[in-house]
Amino acid sequence: MKKNLIRIVLGLLLGLVFLGHSARVYQIPLIRTLDAFVYDARLGLTAPGGVDERIVILDIDEKSLAELGRWPWSRDKLAALVGRLFDQYGIAILGFDVVFAEPDSSSGLLSLESIAAGELRGDAAFQSALKGLRGTLDFDRRFAQALRNRPVVLGYYFNDQGKSGVLPDPTLPAGMFKGRAIDFEVRKGFGGNLSEFQKNAASAGHFNPLVDPDGISRRVPMLVEHEGRYYESLSLAMARVLLGRPEVVPGYPQEGSFSNRGYSGLEWLDLPTPKGKVRIPVDENAASLIPYRGPQGSFRYLSAADALAGRLATEQLRGKIVLLGTTAPGLMDLRATPVGNIYPGVEIHANLLAGMLDSTIPQKPPYVLGADVLLLSFCSFLLAFLLPVLSPLRATLLALATLAGAAALNFALWSSGLAIPLACVVLSVLALYLFNMSWGYFVESRSKRQFTELFGQYVPPELVDEMARDPERYSMEGRNAELTVLFSDVRGFTSISEGLDPKELTQLMNEYLGAMTRVVQRQRGTLDKYIGDAIMAFWGAPVSDPEHARHAVATALEMQRELRLLDAPFKARGWPELHIGIGINTGTMTVGDMGSPVRKSYTVMGDAVNLGSRLESITKQYGVGILVSETTRAAVKDLVYRELDRVRVKGKDEPVGIFEPLGPADQLDKIALDELKLWNQALRLYRHQEWEQAELQLYNLARMAPGCRLYALYAERIAHFRAHPPGADWDGVTTFDTK
Repeated sequence: MKKNLIRIVLGLLLGLVFLGHSARVYQIPLIRTLDAFVYDARLGLTAPGGVDERIVILDIDEKSLAELGRWPWSRDKLAALVGRLFDQYGIAILGFDVVFAEPDSSSGLLSLESIAAGELRGDAAFQSALKGLRGTLDFDRRFAQALRNRPVVLGYYFNDQGKSGVLPDPTLPAGMFKGRAIDFEVRKGFGGNLSEFQKNAASAGHFNPLVDPDGISRRVPMLVEHEGRYYESLSLAMARVLLGRPEVVPGYPQEGSFSNRGYSGLEWLDLPTPKGKVRIPVDENAASLIPYRGPQGSFRYLSAADALAGRLATEQLRGKIVLLGTTAPGLMDLRATPVGNIYPGVEIHANLLAGMLDSTIPQKPPYVLGADVLLLSFCSFLLAFLLPVLSPLRATLLALATLAGAAALNFALWSSGLAIPLACVVLSVLALYLFNMSWGYFVESRSKRQFTELFGQYVPPELVDEMARDPERYSMEGRNAELTVLFSDVRGFTSISEGLDPKELTQLMNEYLGAMTRVVQRQRGTLDKYIGDAIMAFWGAPVSDPEHARHAVATALEMQRELRLLDAPFKARGWPELHIGIGINTGTMTVGDMGSPVRKSYTVMGDAVNLGSRLESITKQYGVGILVSETTRAAVKDLVYRELDRVRVKGKDEPVGIFEPLGPADQLDKIALDELKLWNQALRLYRHQEWEQAELQLYNLARMAPGCRLYALYAERIAHFRAHPPGADWDGVTTFDTK
């Protein structure tokens, strides 16, 4: 499993990409398109088909337009149609998938009223005749009277472009859903019916479907929000009139337990009736999926002209639910749907009304989001962990089995009425399978060929051999890890370089860097780079090393010893004696192959690396050869350290303790240990601002180690603080403003 860790992690990251879409952190258009395709395919495969005889669509078709004239027809014709439908044919309810927003002036009544108010104002005969004709010629009043006391539901629409006509009373009042997480369709404008019609109709509902990004109508909002109030759809309004006008009751399942956890989603609308509740599932937009029975023609279509003329048989309409709409292309009520690219809008409402009466509307409640995330998580994690360790044949069988299982579960849930997305799961399985197959074919074979070339320049040969035995465990790709970094630098290198000719300087540096590099490699370190006379190395990558901090400190101590071994040969050649400062820090760093297409380097980066560099630069301030951070000291506890200070280096706000490693306790003599004890007392007194006692201790230390820069430094600080007291809130931290 360890050798496949990179593949597993990358597989998990790939799965997270799909989880982000599934959890709606972001949306991937391709997945959304495929989900719509899958939904439409399931709908087409499971649509019941046949003709629902309960609902009839009274069609304003080409025949009706040819016979009765272009739409809109005069209201006297519509009044006659309404009367014939109820009185002669005995229909159960009539819904209009059209809106009556403008007054009807086709009778000429307005012209006659104008004449009566003008040149014939004094003509008694004309005035008397007009008075008798008003009732006949006021087509709007006749239509309003035809609606009165009859189960007629008007239609209207919402928009964002203005207001005309009037709206019915809201289905639910403002504030009904306060505190609930519901993404209602919110509209600013509307196109309603004339006030006289609205007052006489039994109800009214909007006929706005929701159009998905691909232009397909799959849902209709049961409730639309306008000015804080909520208005029902045409199909819901008709269902309520049919059921005796029950109130609409929002449904929040297990409200007691979920609400305690912050759950506030609307999942259905209930219509309580004496025979029980009619439940209408809704989604996060308070919209219902349209339960299409099949392609156009799933409901009986009858010509409106035939109904008006009385040419239909009574049994064709008696007791039927009637929707008046149009299939005529010129009237612009044709829509794209999953079951047809040219589909009458009126049949959408018929499908919804039938679904409400039969309780066959698919459910897509907000918790479906969680179900999709859980299924996707299971499949992604299963494949991310198993595909890397399986043979190609078994990996293929596992991927196929996962696809089949996910599809079967999805179809079973669909059959039970739950609409759960599938495309994200399918694509994640395919992506993980293709990723692992590609990795095996391209990455593994290539990595084995290039392994030595990639790492040979950074790590000792023995580590390259160790890594090559199991190359899958190692990668140059960036990652975060706890490592230890070391920086070393030659003191006074500028003056040294000025005193040697170029050839001698080159020889000196080659011998020095060669000796120091061998020390790094003996301690299993990774050589990062040479920066002029400086060396940068780190431990813990690419080969994992639990003792990375110990090896780094041991390297620093050995580098100082090795440097003294160079003194004699350098002196014999007339070269100067070298002194170096070393800074070491342990912490979380980013390690990997970094750079540009022109040049890259396997290196470490981060705040922990910067701190190591800063520690090296301040060794000269304290007159010591090695400085380690408190995190390095904590990782290598069995050495003896001298605490030097707490410092705040440039680029880092938090203070850090710095220490000088002295070596194992059994290698230090009594004089060194006594000096360390006396120093610790002096440092404690200094931090408590007990200047005189601290100064006395420093005086004794200076006698034990004449010329020690550290003791002189603290004596200078005490002299400064006596003249400029730091205050009671002084934290004893020294701040360095330069690198």
